[in-house]
Amino acid sequence: MDGGPAPEGMAPAEDPEFPIGREVTLTADHMEGMEGATATISGAFDTTTYSVSFTPTDGGDPVTDHKWVVHEELENPGEAPLAEGTEVAITADHMEGMQGAEATIDSATEETVYMVDYEVDGMMMTNHKWVVESEIEPA
Repeated sequence: MDGGPAPEGMAPAEDPEFPIGREVTLTADHMEGMEGATATISGAFDTTTYSVSFTPTDGGDPVTDHKWVVHEELENPGEAPLAEGTEVAITADHMEGMQGAEATIDSATEETVYMVDYEVDGMMMTNHKWVVESEIEPA
């Protein structure tokens, strides 16, 4: 369960609140077992991060308010930040049917965005994408 490297062109955060290697507690609940988990920061970036709604390309049920995709994971996105309601194509493959899906921007944030390593149900997730700064607390 390796999320792989950050997309090309992403700017590392110059002075992140939580530097790479720091142990933190996740407050996000994007996935089962995430909330309250201890994690290690594996990447910190300055970019615009979006919540999106989309219908998976594999015919799965529509996904609403998916947190998160970064500006660099959108096809020809133009200038950041994109406005709520903007239609985009996703290049990320965080989950089945995401890559190539047409999506709508639900919200945007300019917070530092992080990749994290954490364990859930005995499985180590490395370079999980993405958690924004307000979803992290010191360990």
